[in-house]
Formats: sequence, C-alpha cells, structure tokens
Amino acid sequence: MYGELIHHAATLGAQVHFAHIDDDPDLLGYYLPKRKMIVVRLGMTFDQSRWVLGHECGHAYYNHTCSGPHVRDAAERQANAYAARLLIDPAEYARLEAINSDQHWLAEEFSVSVEGIFAYEQHCLTKLRGVTYSRARHGVGQWRHRAFAG
Repeated sequence: MYGELIHHAATLGAQVHFAHIDDDPDLLGYYLPKRKMIVVRLGMTFDQSRWVLGHECGHAYYNHTCSGPHVRDAAERQANAYAARLLIDPAEYARLEAINSDQHWLAEEFSVSVEGIFAYEQHCLTKLRGVTYSRARHGVGQWRHRAFAG
C-alpha cells in the first residue's frame, strides 16, 4: 500500500520508519536530515499516513532542517506543496472535481487527508475566468493541465 511512496523516499536517499511518537501528541511525522530518516506515526488512518509520508518526502527532497519559526513555516508550506504534487494527479483531480467538488470526498478518492486537498488547491491550482490551471506558470501553454468550468 505504501510501496510507491517508500520507494520514492528511497530515491530521495531517505529511509521510512513507522513508529509510536509518544513525546508530542500533535506530531504526525518528521524528517531527520542528518540520519536521512522519515518517521511516520503509527495508528493513523491510511489516508493520513499517506499524506504525512508524502509531506515528509517533501522535507527530504528539500533537505529541510526547520530551524526557527519563519523557516519552519516556509518549509511546511513547501513540503505541503511537494506532497500535493506527488500524490494528486491533475487530470484525475479535474475529472473528479467535475463530479463532486467536496474536499472531503476528493480526499477520500485520492487517499489523502483533507489537508492534502487544501494544499493542492492552494499550491497547485490557479483559477482564472472559468478555467482552472494546474501548476500554472506565466505564458501561453505553460500549464500541466487545464479544465474549463462547465
């Protein structure tokens, strides 16, 4: 179930461990850059674990150390954007959003937490004049996917 994500983490040079995290009840996972290790809390739902693992892969990709509150906030946003791009296919998102735009339903369809859908919408979508662009950049034809509102 987690095979592709664990393989992805390995391509980033990181090992993945699922473990009890007893010292902080709000901590769902973390990345240890010096040890190249991702730790994901045991006991979460599959969707939560999948999102956290994708998010921590983002920290591994950028080699975040997360020192200081401003650096930490920027690193968290960057890791969320990375996980959203990793876990959510833009063509499938467009297809499913046309059926039902409810974020909880979309999260279930993509097997990510609702936070994952929020992150995808915030970091990966641009909506302009009835057209939704995914991973839009400046200039004509500089998007990965585009869908028209119906």
